[in-house]
Amino acid sequence: MPLLDTPIGALAGGPLDLDALRGHAVLVVNVASRCGMTPQYSELEELQRRYSDRGFTVLGVPCNQFGGQEPGTAEEISTFCSTTYGVTFPLTEKVEVNGPDRHPLYRELTATPDGDGSAGDVQWNFEKFLVGADGTVLHRFRSRTAPTSPEVVSAIEAALPQS
Repeated sequence: MPLLDTPIGALAGGPLDLDALRGHAVLVVNVASRCGMTPQYSELEELQRRYSDRGFTVLGVPCNQFGGQEPGTAEEISTFCSTTYGVTFPLTEKVEVNGPDRHPLYRELTATPDGDGSAGDVQWNFEKFLVGADGTVLHRFRSRTAPTSPEVVSAIEAALPQS
């Protein structure tokens, strides 16, 4: 199934229309509210604000599989993200990114190798996947790679749709 045809729920309830992201570059990130890397939300929001008018969006995917660091309800996660980091990008329902109950979105994403050629399971919160305007997974960045690092910014700029 093409990546952007994968059904997934929105954090606020109901389905999230990934098809609306077709033609955009999308940075898909598994997020958590109680992780040492949670401050990456600030940089993700910075990217959202910098590039949204050029056909880019961040897609936050809450996940509680790493140290139980996303235990909250949808309402708690939404409130935390908006009040603490001013998040404006879309957030999905909480899903599993690894294991037998891995969400179908992550089945395709995790087949993509990182810069060292390693594919497979997501290793921790805030792992990033850059999806091109055609729905192809272009890059994978591990958790410790900052969202505004030169390699991520360069990849995003190269993936932005041409007008």
